[in-house]
Amino acid sequence: MSLKYRDSVVLVGGGPLEAATFALVRDRADIFVAADGGADALLAMGVIPDAVIGDMDSLSAAGRAAIPADRLFEVTEQDSTDFDKALRAVETPLIYAVGFTGARLDHGLAALHVLARYGDRPVLLVGEQDVTVHLPARLALELPPGMRVSLFPLDAVTVGMAGLRWSFEALALHPMRKIGTSNEASGGMVSLTSDAPGVVLIVPTEALDAVETGLQSADLHSPQR
Repeated sequence: MSLKYRDSVVLVGGGPLEAATFALVRDRADIFVAADGGADALLAMGVIPDAVIGDMDSLSAAGRAAIPADRLFEVTEQDSTDFDKALRAVETPLIYAVGFTGARLDHGLAALHVLARYGDRPVLLVGEQDVTVHLPARLALELPPGMRVSLFPLDAVTVGMAGLRWSFEALALHPMRKIGTSNEASGGMVSLTSDAPGVVLIVPTEALDAVETGLQSADLHSPQR
């Protein structure tokens, strides 16, 4: 199954979704896709999903009744999350993913796993406080001084950081040995590099525009390792 869209997509999961978080992305896209129970969250915001993807174990009966049947795309396998299923199915220039963090730690970790697994996809994971993206081979961001910049590795990755309070030409990160959280932007251009897939960038939601611009300019298909 492949759903192709020319415009950006807001992808909504079944986790908690604050109105303020949805407001951050609502006007950035014309297409709204739900991952299973995320359809109920969209309906609560007054939006009928353009598509619902998942195993449909979380979608309420009322939600199913409110959505045209031809917009429901059931994926019955149980070996992946609904976030994973949705990313596999949707082709679009940019995805704003909301409702995938904040409820349970295991769900949040699963979402990070999906980001890293599909690092060649243009996905911004937007939460109440943070914007998280998989770090491509190169990423440039314009950030104000003092803004928090965190890099968290899910695998062994060597990163480069310029324009930060603590900058490194090459820093080896590893989830068990060395992480790169709570750094700060010096003010101006921040340049980040990665020699392999497997590290996520986490910044405040105030940096959403900068991250969006940087991700759209990045070559997500550059070879890493």
